[in-house]
Parts: sequence; C-alpha cells; structure tokens
Amino acid sequence: MSYALILLAHGSSDPNWRAPFEHFAKALTERLSTPLRLAYMELSEPSLESTVAELAEAGIERAEILPLFFAAGRHLRRDVPGQVEALTAAHPSLELTLLSPVGEHPAFVEALAAVVAEQAGESARS
Repeated sequence: MSYALILLAHGSSDPNWRAPFEHFAKALTERLSTPLRLAYMELSEPSLESTVAELAEAGIERAEILPLFFAAGRHLRRDVPGQVEALTAAHPSLELTLLSPVGEHPAFVEALAAVVAEQAGESARS
C-alpha cells in the first residue's frame, strides 16, 4: 500500500510566516524515505485540498495528516476534521487519517523544553 505523510500548518498570507515550515519540510524530506508533503489548512498554498488531490492522482492509497500545532483547539476539533471528511468523500480511493498535533507528543515537549532551557541559560532536566 502506498503511503504519504502530510505536515499540516495553519497557513498565512505572509511568506515570512511560511518560511520556517517550508524549511522544516525540506529538511525532513532530505532525511526521510517516506513521501512527505507540506500543506496549509487555510490562507496558503498548497492547501490541504490540493495536496490530497495531488496524492490521490498519484495513486497514493493512504495518507496521515500530522498537524504542526501545539494543541487541538477549534481548528483541530472541528475545522480540519470537516475538511478531512469532505476530502475522504471526494477521494474515496485515498484513506486519510488525522493524527494528534505534534504538541501532544512527549518528544515535542522535551525538545521544546530543551530550547527554552537553553534560552534561559540552563540545561534541560528530564
């Protein structure tokens, strides 16, 4: 079964806001063998809709959507699930799964704590 991972960011009309996400996705693409796409929920291209359509057209059968959000607020509780439901109906040959946001992963918390501790001039404690 062919698989892809979609990194989902909120989106902004400001290209400076998008730059770190694009840099992150590029760095991951160079490190991973898994097909990876960056998509935006709104206000930016590529949109989640255009990304899913591209993957479906390429014959991808399964894609997981990993939100690059700290927590599951209104967008991840209502808006994005609604998008995923509509996209599943539009592309029935592509199985879509919405994952928990990266901010809920213990490794993310540890990495962020290390960055904050470094900025504070301290070493991170486990």
